[in-house]
Amino acid sequence: MAVDPLGLGGVWLRAAAGPERDDWLAQLRGGLPAGRAWRRVPLHIRDAELLGGLDLAASLREGRAIARDGLLLQAHAGVLLLPSVQRQAPHVLAHLHRVLDTGELPLEREGHAGARALSLAVVALDDRADDEDPQAGPCAPGLADRLALHIELGAAGLPAGTPWPPEAVAVARERLPAVAVPEALLRELCASAQALGVASLRAPLQALRVARAAAALDGAVVVHTRHAALALAWVLLPRATQWPAPEAKAETETETETEAAQAPSPEPHAREPHAPEAANVSPPDSPGIAADDPTDPAPEPAEALFDAARASLPAGLLAALAQRLAPAPGRGGARSATGRGGPAQRLSARGRPLGARRGRPDGLQRLSLIDTLRAAAPWQALRRREAPAAAAGPRVHVRPDDLHVTRRRQTPQATTLFVVDASGSSALHRLAEAKGAVELLLADCYVRRDRVALLAFRGTGAELLLPPTRSLARAKRSLAGLPGGGGTPLATALAQAGELLGALQRRGETPQLVLLTDGRANIAADGSPGRERAGSDALCAARRLRGCGAAALLIDTSPMPHPHARGVADAMGARYLPLPHAGAGELSRAVRGARPAAAALA
Repeated sequence: MAVDPLGLGGVWLRAAAGPERDDWLAQLRGGLPAGRAWRRVPLHIRDAELLGGLDLAASLREGRAIARDGLLLQAHAGVLLLPSVQRQAPHVLAHLHRVLDTGELPLEREGHAGARALSLAVVALDDRADDEDPQAGPCAPGLADRLALHIELGAAGLPAGTPWPPEAVAVARERLPAVAVPEALLRELCASAQALGVASLRAPLQALRVARAAAALDGAVVVHTRHAALALAWVLLPRATQWPAPEAKAETETETETEAAQAPSPEPHAREPHAPEAANVSPPDSPGIAADDPTDPAPEPAEALFDAARASLPAGLLAALAQRLAPAPGRGGARSATGRGGPAQRLSARGRPLGARRGRPDGLQRLSLIDTLRAAAPWQALRRREAPAAAAGPRVHVRPDDLHVTRRRQTPQATTLFVVDASGSSALHRLAEAKGAVELLLADCYVRRDRVALLAFRGTGAELLLPPTRSLARAKRSLAGLPGGGGTPLATALAQAGELLGALQRRGETPQLVLLTDGRANIAADGSPGRERAGSDALCAARRLRGCGAAALLIDTSPMPHPHARGVADAMGARYLPLPHAGAGELSRAVRGARPAAAALA
């Protein structure tokens, strides 16, 4: 990492906070060239501090627009430390993705437009506890894919060894541009990535850079098998999604032996001699790299590359990798990345004001001019005496500590969308209970200021009978005229529900879906009858609806729990609740129990 930090992009370091991680970071910082920037990204950093922008205090003092560099620009050509990467905001990761991909930082903020060249290395610190999810991969896969090295300290971490002296790292850094890579090793690295199921195209290129850095650190000018094995162990293996099948390896060895027996024997001096190598600067007992040997053989087959990688791995790492690749028993679908709390009350540019406090304005917090001037007023006489004579005049001296911002808090609007199956005699029997549940929930909405919408489907289509509203009288009028009978166009209803949920989410609301149906769709998405095609269309629409991320509850209205409704609930990622004999009160209690935590806190 210290030999080629900008070329590797960075390292994903999974380790708990402690002396071991601090020692690793200290060794890395000691191996970097003198004067390289080393910046740490705090949690919950805002774009104004991360990207830079208008320096308001300096602009007011000088009477002209003055820009200031953000944390990313301050880390140019250096290392950016990203602690607790699993808790970093998505906008921080998105900015890092763009910088690592393009090598520049676009600035289009507060009247400034342009781009600045920017190159840096990222050290992402993943300090998740092992008991959270021992089989979980990187929590930010986009960033992890852009960082070459994936290292886990601890029982399956790096072996202990003599640290590389800074002088040896500096010599390796100078030797790096002259290191050559044989064509055969390039093919073997790509074949190894394919055999391990690594789909990213970045991984083989990153493995190549790691192999060249290892060769430079080893004092070699040509990459050998041991260097490629090290790259395979610390770049490709952590990204592996499968392990090469032993049967395929055996067949490959058999075919290779057969071809070798039929081919004519090569000339004694057919191989090219190795290029001369520089003096070996590696310390004794170096981790992962053997001593340089002038009689090192030519690159070996890919199977030998795997064997060399196994030899260079510390004890326990392959077992940990196998545990991560093994399917976990009893695990369901993907977990929500938002956690159990849901979207609680959040800071917003609109909403109820919470008063002013010290801070810099940004997209969510606006400058409180009165409070800023009130904070700067007591210091004006002293600041005028300290100001140079050329700055005389009735100018107000404002400093960064004087800035105050107005905070506002907006409570997300909670909306429950009822999607009611009004088809057939069974649905007609449950229709009265659905009407009663909506009326009971509307009564609660007067206290929580929530809204309710009603979407009914029957025949060949779906209709929004009740747009989001808090009006109890309007809801009763819409429910009273709800007809029943006909086919079950479940796919059409789910598609319209997804559009409505998306519109509510775009307006900043927190929607919830309650679907009352038996799941027996018999009308396809195009309006044609047929249970098989209608069921397939309904499952496809349910999977698309799952992507909305809204909380969902499916209430099975069949006389007995039916697998069709269970399948639709699983495809939606919804909670399944069979209520064969429940009344309106029980339906209302079930809906309130499945509400998101944020709506319950509103």
